[in-house]
Amino acid sequence: MLLPFALSLLPLCCCLAMIRVRAPSRLHFGLLHLAPSADTAPRPSRLQVPERLFGGVGLMIETPGVQVALSPAKAWAAEGALAGRALDSAERVRQALPAVTLAPQRLVVEKAAPEHAGLGTGTQLGLAVARGLTEIAGLGPVDGLELARLVGRGRRSALGIHGFAQGGFLVEAGKKQGEGIAPLVARQTFPESWRVLLILAPCEPGLHGRQEEQAFRQLEEHPVPQTTTDLLCRLVLLGMLPALAEQDWPAFGEALYEFNVLVGETFASVQGGIYANPIIGDLVRWLREQGIRGAGQSSWGPAVFAIARDEGQAQNLAGRVRSRFPLTADAVIVSRACNMGATVMRLG
Repeated sequence: MLLPFALSLLPLCCCLAMIRVRAPSRLHFGLLHLAPSADTAPRPSRLQVPERLFGGVGLMIETPGVQVALSPAKAWAAEGALAGRALDSAERVRQALPAVTLAPQRLVVEKAAPEHAGLGTGTQLGLAVARGLTEIAGLGPVDGLELARLVGRGRRSALGIHGFAQGGFLVEAGKKQGEGIAPLVARQTFPESWRVLLILAPCEPGLHGRQEEQAFRQLEEHPVPQTTTDLLCRLVLLGMLPALAEQDWPAFGEALYEFNVLVGETFASVQGGIYANPIIGDLVRWLREQGIRGAGQSSWGPAVFAIARDEGQAQNLAGRVRSRFPLTADAVIVSRACNMGATVMRLG
């Protein structure tokens, strides 16, 4: 339990050191289940498996990531990209830990992936702030699920929460009705030699806030057939996971692409097609024509991913993408997977 009686005796936290938290970015390849099944026929199995909402598959990557520095200050303040969100997360932590008096901190968001681009930036920023403040409070390493509760993350997908804690390729099962944060059911170390080409397509930001809420309400009115969920689970269990274990790059890429397309088909009614924008579709098709099997859209987009066999292939492909499409240099990124989760450094 995070708040034993002893915490009520903690003195004012006056840490003179700077804390720097570095978190990876999250790719979300798609959800497993959206709403109660549309199938009315009884299942052939005697075992009635309880339905779980959402669930999903994703991967943590090193770049662009999120980096936040916290240092003592006379008053609470924040600066840098997404400073307001960082300060809001800090306030949530303070309210969630009434037994701990935190000295004012200056939060500097030194690096942040774009918001609403399919990279899980809001979750990673909130968890990074919470991790830094609990470190300053002397609570030691706090469980990722507890950090998420402190800043109110994990209403649907829990991939970013589990990824913040341990990185890697992740599968979460979704949650039963009324359950909290969905459990992690599989984690696989991503091959160190493989690379992720990340393309920030020049499109509108992905659905978020009220628009996202409305989209999910619309999707709930048209439940996904059980057969679709079954196929998605098959692509994960018999496609992606064993291909990763065997480091079979072509097989992994093909299973990932099929999974992402099938998820896109279930979201087509709210995002206008398999992909959120025709530009994304053009990018994915072109990448596939170049021999890259594992390509698709992360979450609501506009981030596009492509899994390359090695650094050389990824860099070559990045150069050709920049030449073929009207993209800025910083919109095409080659990244390693992150297999270790967030890191914390104490400086000074």
